[in-house]
Formats: sequence, structure tokens, C-alpha cells
Amino acid sequence: MVPIQDILHRIVWDPGFGGGSFVIGYRDRRRERIVRIPFERVVLGEGSRFSFDVVGRDGVARMIPYHRVREVLRDGEVIWRRRVDSEDKAEDARADRP
Repeated sequence: MVPIQDILHRIVWDPGFGGGSFVIGYRDRRRERIVRIPFERVVLGEGSRFSFDVVGRDGVARMIPYHRVREVLRDGEVIWRRRVDSEDKAEDARADRP
């Protein structure tokens, strides 16, 4: 499996790939479900090994820990999905849709 960091680096640094419309799905501890956020930009902090920021279409930056990311969609199609366990399967059924 390709690490999520590799996917995010490709979105940032590959103009042909990064030009799509992206949505990131992450597990929200408080809501106890997967939350999907359409985003315009990924911000990879220098030296940040545990999290990154996405800037949504609303202009708001959100910090997301790498380990909480469950999926990435490009132009409506899943391009990366973390292997799921039973907890994730239940959450996926309750996931927010963009």
C-alpha cells in the first residue's frame, strides 16, 4: 500500500495530478465517523511528521493527523483507501458525503 504521505506529496508537487478536484475522508473522534472534506490545497509543514493541513473550499485550514486519514478521492473516484477494520466499516456507513 502506498503511504498517505506519498499521495499528498503527489497532489502538492505533480501539477498534472494535483489539478483535480479532491476530497479527503478522515476519522473524526468527536463525531465518531468518517468526515469528508473537499479541499483546494494541502499544506505539508516542514518537519511535521504527525499531521498536515488541508485548506477547504471555504478557505478554512484544518489540521488532520496522518493516522486518521481513511480515503482520498480525486474527481469523485477513490484513489487511496486505508485498509479498514470493523470499526471503519461501521463508520463508513455513517460517513458525511461532500
